[in-house]
Amino acid sequence: MGTFEERDVERRPFDVADAAPVLLDAQGVVTSWTRDAQRLLGYTPGEAVGRGVAELLAAQDASRVPGLVERCRRDGGWTGLLTARREDGSPVRVMVRVTPALETQGPSRWLVLMSELAEAPGWDMSRDMLEQMVARSPVGIAIVDTDLRYVWSNIALAQFGGGPPSRRLGLRLADIQPGLDTEAIEAQMRHVLATGESVAGYELVGHVRAAPFRETAHMMSFTRLDDGHGHPMGVYYTVLDITDRHRDRQRLALLDRAGERIGRTLDITLTAQELADVAVPDLADFVTVDLLESVLHGGEPEPGPPRDTERVPLRRAGQRSLDRSVTEAAVGIGEVATYLAGSPPIRSLTTGMPWLGARLDPLAEEWATDAPSTRRSIFLELGLHSAMIVPIRARGVTLGVTTFFRRRRHEPFDEGDLSLAEDLVSRAAVCVDNARRYTRERDAALVLQRSLLPHRLPQQEAVEVTACYRPADELTGLGGDWYDLIPLSGARVALVVGEVAGHGIQAAAAMGRLRTAVRTLAALDLSPEEVLGHLDDLVAMGAPEEGVVPDAGEVESGDGAPRDEGHGGSESVGSGCLYVVYDPVGGRCTMAAAGHPAPAVVGADGKVVFMELPQGPALGVGGPPFESVEVTLAEGSTLVLHTDGLLASDGEAWATDVGRDRLRGALERSAPSLERRCRAVIDALVPARPHDDVALLLARTRLLSSEQVATWELPVDPVVVADARKAACRQLSAWGLDELAFTTELVVSELVTNVIRHAVGPIRLRLIKAATLVCEVFDSGATAPHLRHPRTTDEGGRGLLLVSQLTQRWGTRFVPDGKVIWAEQPLTGLAD
Repeated sequence: MGTFEERDVERRPFDVADAAPVLLDAQGVVTSWTRDAQRLLGYTPGEAVGRGVAELLAAQDASRVPGLVERCRRDGGWTGLLTARREDGSPVRVMVRVTPALETQGPSRWLVLMSELAEAPGWDMSRDMLEQMVARSPVGIAIVDTDLRYVWSNIALAQFGGGPPSRRLGLRLADIQPGLDTEAIEAQMRHVLATGESVAGYELVGHVRAAPFRETAHMMSFTRLDDGHGHPMGVYYTVLDITDRHRDRQRLALLDRAGERIGRTLDITLTAQELADVAVPDLADFVTVDLLESVLHGGEPEPGPPRDTERVPLRRAGQRSLDRSVTEAAVGIGEVATYLAGSPPIRSLTTGMPWLGARLDPLAEEWATDAPSTRRSIFLELGLHSAMIVPIRARGVTLGVTTFFRRRRHEPFDEGDLSLAEDLVSRAAVCVDNARRYTRERDAALVLQRSLLPHRLPQQEAVEVTACYRPADELTGLGGDWYDLIPLSGARVALVVGEVAGHGIQAAAAMGRLRTAVRTLAALDLSPEEVLGHLDDLVAMGAPEEGVVPDAGEVESGDGAPRDEGHGGSESVGSGCLYVVYDPVGGRCTMAAAGHPAPAVVGADGKVVFMELPQGPALGVGGPPFESVEVTLAEGSTLVLHTDGLLASDGEAWATDVGRDRLRGALERSAPSLERRCRAVIDALVPARPHDDVALLLARTRLLSSEQVATWELPVDPVVVADARKAACRQLSAWGLDELAFTTELVVSELVTNVIRHAVGPIRLRLIKAATLVCEVFDSGATAPHLRHPRTTDEGGRGLLLVSQLTQRWGTRFVPDGKVIWAEQPLTGLAD
C-alpha cells in the first residue's frame, strides 16, 4: 500500500531530465552505474556495479527492498521516496521511479531514476510546473542577462506597460520604462551580479507606461542566476505594485509633519503660511490660504458659514508655489482676495462643503473679480489643471478657505487627495482659531496695558527722561511690565518700574491697580521704603479677596462651583517694583526695590555702574522690611531702570553676571540722544518677539543752579513774617516773576505764621524756580497742618484755605528732622 507520502508522490510528474539513471537486474543487483549516479551518491562504477540495491539504501529502507521488488513485478513499476546512503555514509533523501527495461526476451532488467530532494519537505517539481508558477504569477517577473537585456518575462509584467514578453526580448529597462529611474534600478542589478547578494524590498517611485500621468510606487527584489559552474548568467527580479501602501504612508507622513509644523506660534498669518508650506509639494503645487478679514484681527465670526454671498471680505494670509510665475500672477500676501459670487471658493465658504475640480476648464477666467489686470490670467496660461477647495472650519465657525492646485504633477486630484486635504485643513483650522482667540485676548490686553501706561511723561526739570516698552509676542503672552514718572514736591521726581506676575488681561489689570496705588502713595511724599511697605500691605490684603472672584480662566466643576484653571488669585502677588526719588537740589537719589533688579547708572564719562541695593521681597509674599539707599549723582548721570526681561536670555535670570555684561556693553555704546540710546539698548538686547515684556526707563539727571534756589533761615519770632515777605518779593523780582509777587507774599505770610504759631525749633524758608515756583517752609515739628473750613464768625483758620485756593497744589512731607509745608504755583501763562 505504501505511505500517504508515497501515494502522493506517485501522482506527481517526474522530471526525467534531472534524474540519475541506474540499471538493475531481476534480482536487484546493479548492472550499470552512470556519472549522474556517481555525482549523487559518490560511488564509482567499480564500487557500485555488482552490489545489491539494498546495500545502497539506509537501514530503514533496505528492509523494504524485497517487498518493493514484488510490487514492481506485480504493477510493472513503482514511484516513491527512499533514503539512500552515500559513499561516505551520510543519508540523502531521493525520489525514485522504477520502470522495466524491455528487451526481446522479456523484462529481465529494471531502470531506476533517482532525483535528490535536498531536504525539501515535498518533492522536486518539474520544469513544466515551475514555468506555470512564474508565468501565471500575479507578480511581475523578469530575467535579464549580464548585459541587463531581457531574455524572459512573465505576462504579469505587462501590466506595467511595455507590451507582451516577446516585445521585451533584447531590450533594456530604459527602453521599456523611460519614466522610471532606470539608472538606479540597473545599479542594483549590477551590484547583484558583482556580489551575488540578493536585494529585497527595493522601493521605487515614478511613472510607468501603463499610467504615465499617475505617480506609482513599486517594490522590487533582485537575485543572481548562476550556471552549473557558479558563473553568473543574469538577474532574476520581481516587481510588485505598492502604490496604495506608498500613498498611505505619504499621507500619514504629511499629517505628521503638519502636526509638527503648523501652529508653532500663535500668529494667525504665520499659521496660515505654515499650512501652505506643509502642503507643497507633497500634496499640491500651489496652495493659497484666504481668511476672513475679521479673523485676521482676532474678531469673532458669525456661527456657521458667512451669509453674504455677494462680496465676502477675504484676505490672502498665506500661499506657496513651486513656480514663481504662479505666485506673481496671484494675489499677494495681505491683499484682499475677492471672488465672484457663485464661484467655487464662495460656494465652499458659504456652504461649508469642500469642492473638487479634477480637471479645470483651461479657458475659464480666474475666480477673483478685482485682481489687477497685470495679474489676471487664465488657467491655461498658468498651467493649473486640477483644484480642490476646503473651507477652514473650527468649533462650528468658518474662518476662510484653502485652495489647492496642481500644475507640474499631471495626475489630477481624486477623492483620496480631497480626504487628505480635509484632514490637513481641519488640523490647521484649530491652530488658526487658537491664534485668532489669542490675538483677540492679546490685543485687548495690549490696549488695556497701553491705556494704563503713561502716554506722555510729564514735563519737569529734574531729569531728561525717555522710555521704551516692548510687549511679549510668544506663547507666554502679554505681561504686566510698566513704568512711570511722578513729579513730587520740591522739584523732585519719582521714577518707577514694575513687573506683575502672570500674563494676559489679568496681568494688565493688576498692573493698572499697582500703578494707581503707587501714584497715590507717591502723593503722600513718603520715602521709597515706606512706599513699598504700604504697597506690599495693599497687595497682601487684596490677595484673599481677589482669589475668590472667578475670572476668564475658571470653569465650572461638576457641582456647579467655579474651578480655577490656573488664572485665579491675585496676579499682583509676587510682583516686583523699583521706586527711585531724585532731588535736583543737590543731586540726592534715594531708592528701594521689592523683588526687582537694581538700576544701573551711566556716569557722565560713560562708565556703567550697577547699584548695590538691598533686595526686598516681592510684593505680597511677606518677608523682612524694605530698605532704601541714598546716593549723590553728578549732573549728567543716567539712571537706567528696567524690568528683568531686558537681561533674560535663553532662560538666564536678570541677576546673572552675563545679563549685566550684555547691558553694560549696550549702554557703553555712544548715541546721539537719550531716546536713540534707549531704542538701541532695546534692539541690542531684546528680540523682535520676546518671551517676556520689557520696559526700559532712562533718566539723565539735572541739577538746579544756585540762581534757581533761594533759602533763608528764620528765627521763631512773629516779626520775621514781614521780613520773609520782603525777601521773597526781592527774589521774585530778580527772577523776573513780579506777577507772582502778590500771591507769593500771601503764601509765605500764611505758611510762616502758621509755623510760628504751632511749631518749635528753627524755621527755614526756601523758594525754588523750576517747572513751577515752589515755596517751602521747614520746621522741626512732627504734626501736619490740616485744612479747615471756618465759619463766618471765626477769627482765624483761613490761612491754608487761602493757600489751597491761590496755588496749584500744596502739601506736607516729613523729613528725618521735621516736616516741610510746601505750595506750588505754575509758571505757564506769564507774560514775557
